[in-house]
Amino acid sequence: MPYPLQSSVAKETENIFILQPVLDGQYADLHKEAVSLIESAGGAYAGTVYQTIREINPATFVGSGKLAELNDMLEGLENITVLFNGELSPSQTLNISAALSGRKVIDRTTLILDIFAKNALSGEGKIQVELAQLRYIYPRLKGEGGKLSRLGGGIGTRGPGETQLETDRRLIRRRIRFLSQKADEMKKRRMQQTARRRKNNARTIALVGYTNTGKSTLMNVLTDANVYVQDQLFATLDTTARNFSVDGAPFILTDTVGFLRELPHHLVDAFRSTLESAIDCDLALIVCDGSGDYDMQIKTTMDTLRALNFSSPYLIVMNKCDKAADRTLFPADCVCISAKTGEGIDELKRRILQSFSEKLRAATLFVPYARMPEYDRLRRRITEKKIDYTDEGLMIDAFIPEEEYAACKPFFLSDESKRKETEKKEK
Repeated sequence: MPYPLQSSVAKETENIFILQPVLDGQYADLHKEAVSLIESAGGAYAGTVYQTIREINPATFVGSGKLAELNDMLEGLENITVLFNGELSPSQTLNISAALSGRKVIDRTTLILDIFAKNALSGEGKIQVELAQLRYIYPRLKGEGGKLSRLGGGIGTRGPGETQLETDRRLIRRRIRFLSQKADEMKKRRMQQTARRRKNNARTIALVGYTNTGKSTLMNVLTDANVYVQDQLFATLDTTARNFSVDGAPFILTDTVGFLRELPHHLVDAFRSTLESAIDCDLALIVCDGSGDYDMQIKTTMDTLRALNFSSPYLIVMNKCDKAADRTLFPADCVCISAKTGEGIDELKRRILQSFSEKLRAATLFVPYARMPEYDRLRRRITEKKIDYTDEGLMIDAFIPEEEYAACKPFFLSDESKRKETEKKEK
């Protein structure tokens, strides 16, 4: 029986109280992100207790005294879930729950998976999220057999002598194998699509970067698309591709899931195939929030890209510059824009064309009517920006891929032809 995508946030608004570990004094930004994650998951932020960690308790991560204090704070409150803003082992999760009178305890990864499940719309996105969930749940099944029994069970589903826990594990292993096969099939189809684009000389540009920096808004501005936009973390999960052009030169623009600091590696692995297809591009636009902690955003993005063996050229795009207090500290050679107001979009397009100048050359061609069959064989591999019909043939302003430049040389407009055309226009 297929498992549904599991959501840790109930239909009734769930109140989430944050247990925030403080390691090396770094916690403010992580705490702010946790509150945003709670809102993105549809929960309600109920408060925070902080704990400075000098030595990690292997059983509960934080000390028993702080857990007792938190248990007293939450006494009498109902529908409260405790979010540990970090990653817990299965035993730590169970031990903290026991210390808090059996209250529901989740960690940062569980919350992110919940948001992924909520925002996955495509078939591939749902498969990738469910795989990540099941792989995360599997080692945490200890003591959870009763709760998971609703996912399977019944006559013919249990082997002789098996406990409920063993049955749940067997069902999850079977489901993981099935979903992995589906994911592999989708990966093959995506690789075929990428190969076709390469064959047709399609130039691809990928929007990558930290979550909620305005990538989808920028995509809508550049392509006149209607991609879903929401001011929340991980609003976009599924990869989207749209055609657009700059000064007549055609491109394919892709947008996919954003990155997050300390995003668990197995979540990156779950979306690796999708991300690899998106960043297997000719140019990446690394979109940052110019009004936020852009240094951290750039570092997080570059670290994630390196883990995916990214090697394409890129431009750093500082979005939301209309809200930035000081632009002088921005990275050198970045492009300042505001996708919301339109500021800097023309400069961004100019920089995109400049980045392709060595791969995509502008040229003027003259094709006599008698040589049209010869030109037609090249036509699908170049981009015609403008065509003028003359008495002798076609005058074409075109963008030519570097690899087709030599083949198009017989049609290049000579200086003498340019002079004659200029004289005709003047008369």
